[in-house]
Amino acid sequence: MTTSTPTPSYQGSMLMIVAPSGAGKSSLVNALLKDEAGLKLSLSTTTRTPRPGEVDGKDYRFLAKEDFLQERDQGHFLEWAEVHGHFYGTSKPWIESQMQAGSDVMLEIDWQGAQQIRKLIPSVQWIFIFPPSIEALEERLRKRGQDDETTIQRRLAAAHVELLHAHEADYIVVNDSFDQALVDLKHILASSRLRSGPSMARNPALLKRLGV
Repeated sequence: MTTSTPTPSYQGSMLMIVAPSGAGKSSLVNALLKDEAGLKLSLSTTTRTPRPGEVDGKDYRFLAKEDFLQERDQGHFLEWAEVHGHFYGTSKPWIESQMQAGSDVMLEIDWQGAQQIRKLIPSVQWIFIFPPSIEALEERLRKRGQDDETTIQRRLAAAHVELLHAHEADYIVVNDSFDQALVDLKHILASSRLRSGPSMARNPALLKRLGV
């Protein structure tokens, strides 16, 4: 894939959220997006058929397989993968345009996708959401009542694999207390906004006066 690495001209930051199913990632991300006006959630592109209630351009960007493969070959995706016969990808032009405009971009992504993006963009901030324990994760999966026993066991097995990659992240947030986990995420976002690249891009006139 052909990609480019963000430079200090980007005023916004990029953050990746990785978590096993049932760790509370989506609830935390939705709460963070509600409280942080300058934060945008990356819109994934997929070739699968929209599910009932899903809206093109809101939940996903839906493309025909041929169009997806054409964009992939043109280097439009930071990362892409084929899952259960369908393609998924993260749009590079959309993310770049948001960061250039000063928005911070958050990606909900799996650990394989996070590894791909980290290789291309070393400055990306990787956040791993931890359940308080595997037992608590299993309890949450059962309480939400969305999966049969086979699916629950598959999700738990996948969680074990995902947790083995948690050390690759920059930050670990343990979602034992939802309120505290949300505060932790806000602190990480605030810290990312103070990193040298985005800060220099937001203050070009000041730096020029200082002769930097």
